[in-house]
Amino acid sequence: MNEVVHIGKTPSAGPDLPTLLERVAQGDQRAFSSLYDAVGGSVLGVVRAVVRDPAQSEEVAQEVLVDVWRTAARYRRDRGSVMNWVLTLAHRRAVDRVRSAQAATEREHKAALLAQTPAFDEVAEEVDRRLEREQVRRCLRTLTELQRQSVTLAYYRGMTYREVAELLTVPLGTVKTRLRDGLIRLRDCLGVTA
Repeated sequence: MNEVVHIGKTPSAGPDLPTLLERVAQGDQRAFSSLYDAVGGSVLGVVRAVVRDPAQSEEVAQEVLVDVWRTAARYRRDRGSVMNWVLTLAHRRAVDRVRSAQAATEREHKAALLAQTPAFDEVAEEVDRRLEREQVRRCLRTLTELQRQSVTLAYYRGMTYREVAELLTVPLGTVKTRLRDGLIRLRDCLGVTA
């Protein structure tokens, strides 16, 4: 048979946490001091396991114990022990701190990326547009007269094939053929791959 043998003083059973918490809920500062001494180390241990940073762990543990002081009346014996309740508060607060820190880091990272994005260069954009327009004009000059007129009327003036045919007094089929041939030549001239 194994018996527990105590050498020296008889070990104390420890404070009665439910009773202390009830007194804390009534505003008893001495009871809170005793409760703090009883659970403070465990709270810091749980928080440090999640947060890892010693300074932030101490801050979060302090916040948890302040929450215990403020919300002691919410504790219900039928839902678990005082220690479990306090450690649950500690774990939740620690996880919230880690998530908050991660979100802040992500926001800073995104802000840094946005700061690295080059500013919109209006001059360069205008130069590109002018070069593209000049290239289109140059390629239009390589088309036959009927192809150029058909493309210009259909695509720059927004006319239908039938309206182009009527304006140029050419059969509709001829306009469609000239447009198709003209667009193929434009595509080749502009170097567009489809």
